Amino acid sequence: MTAIVSTLLVGVASALVPLINVEAYLVVMATEMSAPDVVLSAVGAVGQMIGKLLWYQAGVSSTRFPWLGRKLRQPKWAARLTKWQARTAGRPYFTAALLFGSAFTGFPPYAVIAALAGVLRANIAVFLVTGLVGRFLRFWVVLATADAAVSLLGF
Repeated sequence: MTAIVSTLLVGVASALVPLINVEAYLVVMATEMSAPDVVLSAVGAVGQMIGKLLWYQAGVSSTRFPWLGRKLRQPKWAARLTKWQARTAGRPYFTAALLFGSAFTGFPPYAVIAALAGVLRANIAVFLVTGLVGRFLRFWVVLATADAAVSLLGF
């Protein structure tokens, strides 16, 4: 039980601090405990989404920060924001695909996409579902690959 809680907490921490690598932590936990990969992947994904939800909320609240509000009013940043608003407005499948793709691949960085989703006021349910599924699949693939490498190398 302690390992599950620590996995959840590392998931949250890694979502907030990109220098913390949750994938490496999950691989170590998979070798140290008897929990199935699917459980570790799910717990890690839930932890990540708790943290990413904070990035989303920061994006929603971004206009409340005077320095960020000024930045977003600069022509360069305003043009970028307008471009992303045009790409996502009225295009829920595009938005969902972008959110899922970033959650699964990490490109563009998911923390950036989470904050941008908040700025653009993306549907929070779509954000949570696509992020949870994308992160879960990412972690499951990482653990399956690690298992295959361990088997192949005979450790």
